[in-house]
Amino acid sequence: MSQSPPGRRAGKVLMMLAWIAGLFLATRFFGEWEDRQHNPNSEMLSEQGDGYVEVRLAGNRQGHFVGTAQLNGRPVAFMIDTGATDVAIPAEVADELGLERGVPVTVNTANGRVQGFRTRVERLQLGQIVLHDVRALVTPSLEGREILLGMSAMKQLEFTQRSGTLLLRQTTQ
Repeated sequence: MSQSPPGRRAGKVLMMLAWIAGLFLATRFFGEWEDRQHNPNSEMLSEQGDGYVEVRLAGNRQGHFVGTAQLNGRPVAFMIDTGATDVAIPAEVADELGLERGVPVTVNTANGRVQGFRTRVERLQLGQIVLHDVRALVTPSLEGREILLGMSAMKQLEFTQRSGTLLLRQTTQ
């Protein structure tokens, strides 16, 4: 039985390590790229003017406006849903945020009737836009970790969609 020379064995080990490192880096790169494709607004830029604050959201590949906001000072993923009456929060996320489950209600959704619980969000921040005392619904049937920003939040803002971008504007006077 013949053995490989020590230099050849070391070369094979180094080649394996290079492949492993390459696969690791490619996986991280494409994972981060995929996250950016789903949420192109993880860091929202705000613009302030005389009497207003604006935030621009880029649509993702599916045309949805998603991003990262602060809910009562904690980061949360969100998706704009102008078809929803209230801000809808998955039960798991609401529990982590310490939101109280108030009066139970049944609401009609695109997926049928669902049970939820009234709650209030003290502070909702999108970039430099800050909303206070926003009506919300803890929704146990809402899957995932994304909060749906419904009209209870959106009605406090002016919003315009154009060319794959959603402009949110809050007047400050």
